[in-house]
Amino acid sequence: MNLYHFIIFSLFLFSVGIYGVLTRRSAVGILIAIELMLNAGAINLAVFNRYLAPDKVDGQIMALFVMAVAAAEVLVGMAILIMLFRRKKSVDIGQLDILRH
Repeated sequence: MNLYHFIIFSLFLFSVGIYGVLTRRSAVGILIAIELMLNAGAINLAVFNRYLAPDKVDGQIMALFVMAVAAAEVLVGMAILIMLFRRKKSVDIGQLDILRH
């Protein structure tokens, strides 16, 4: 496999993530779609590092940083969802305006 195969795969993952963010009404589905988009970026970081500077590990370190940020994003998102579920008994994104009070 060459660089273009990985780029096409990453583009596909990112596109599926964008589609998921734009079409989902469930907050859990939106979080999963955002995870797909972050993973597509991490794949690009690692692949470009492998092909452009194979003796360095900068891309892999940045991909690990992206994974850490994604884990933090999931924790904050799930905390918001739990609070929303406790108040409305639903995780529908349309009801997120209740959290402004």
